[in-house]
Amino acid sequence: MVSGEALDSAVDALAEEAFAFLERLVAAPSTVGHEAEVCDVFGAELAATGFDVEFLPIPEEIVSDPLAGVGQTSYAGRANVLGRRGRGDGPSLLLNGHLDVVPADSPEFWSSPPFQPTRRDGRLYGRGAGDMKCGFAMGVLAVRALDEVAPGFDTGRLMFLGAIEEECTGNGTLSASRAGVLADAAVVLEPTDLGILAGGVGVIWLDVRVVGRSAHAESAHMAVNPVDLCGVLTQGLRKWCEQLPQEAPDEAFAELASPYNLNVGGISAGDWHSSVPTDAVLRLRVGFPRSWSPGEAEQRIRAAIADIVARDGRFPSEPVVTAAGFRAAGYALADGHPLSAAMARAHREVHGADPRRFVTGATTDARFYVNDFDVPALCYGPQVYDMHGIDESVELSSIVDGAKVLARFLHHWFERQHRG
Repeated sequence: MVSGEALDSAVDALAEEAFAFLERLVAAPSTVGHEAEVCDVFGAELAATGFDVEFLPIPEEIVSDPLAGVGQTSYAGRANVLGRRGRGDGPSLLLNGHLDVVPADSPEFWSSPPFQPTRRDGRLYGRGAGDMKCGFAMGVLAVRALDEVAPGFDTGRLMFLGAIEEECTGNGTLSASRAGVLADAAVVLEPTDLGILAGGVGVIWLDVRVVGRSAHAESAHMAVNPVDLCGVLTQGLRKWCEQLPQEAPDEAFAELASPYNLNVGGISAGDWHSSVPTDAVLRLRVGFPRSWSPGEAEQRIRAAIADIVARDGRFPSEPVVTAAGFRAAGYALADGHPLSAAMARAHREVHGADPRRFVTGATTDARFYVNDFDVPALCYGPQVYDMHGIDESVELSSIVDGAKVLARFLHHWFERQHRG
């Protein structure tokens, strides 16, 4: 029987190594198409933790998969990183995380450069420190602590996947799943404030090109500015999203005040201060109900746009809508699932109370496992701040606390499953 005190002591003793690993991850900028450096950092750490490591190329044809998102750039020279250890004849578990991060535009607003990891007041700051490179540090810390206290704990197959493109398509995890990187269950190490994240809404990315009627600025009052029309579309679609919980009720997401948000992630228009632009492009992220497929969601959004245009009367032509990235279905792990119960038990052993169980108005790669590959999956990870924002950070102590929970979970998983 493994002593919880001994396990906690091992985690505490190895924590600084985990923080240094996280710093190396953050210092490797890994926006879409630029993941090679961070993959090397992660692969080296897996190898040092006793994993057999391989880089899994992503085939270009993944974009034709019915579950895929719209590809952002070529997959040539890009890969997922997979570590394997343990024996093949016992129970299996997959740890999953994503190595890609969102861009860090406007670095002048950061307290320190976004890809220069900085510790301050118990946190580590940097793009990706929170979402979600901290999860890799937590996972490696848990495994190394178990190796110290319970060598040979992995009586079956333990895999650790570092995927790319979670932030825009999910095609990294999808590709790995199609290649057979699956297990009896999966734990996605997304930041959850040490709670159990069990589900997410559907998410779709669309580009909407709006054409106006250009003119010299002196005639702006007689022109049709497409930027103004973009505002009309945005307001109309926000109202449309607000009524979706009533149109498609889902008890799993009833706790969320605004589950299906519209976000304008970007807008581009114009080439001259004194000219009314000819057109404008809105880059939209739209949340949608779990009962809809991505295809149905796109059709409904197109219909909503057409209705807004018809009601307004100022649009010279119908906007052109193009799929641009995410085509992610909503998902939810069933209440009371044994996987959730196992993680909750481990959390109680460390913290003396049940973890918060919740769902989110976003998505994670857990959707593929739950929806499409018959693999139960949940998310569990550290406490973070300002994800996708200025001065993104992670509470370093939460990496330690989370590793203590994850180590117990892993030990119980293989011990219990091995005993049958």
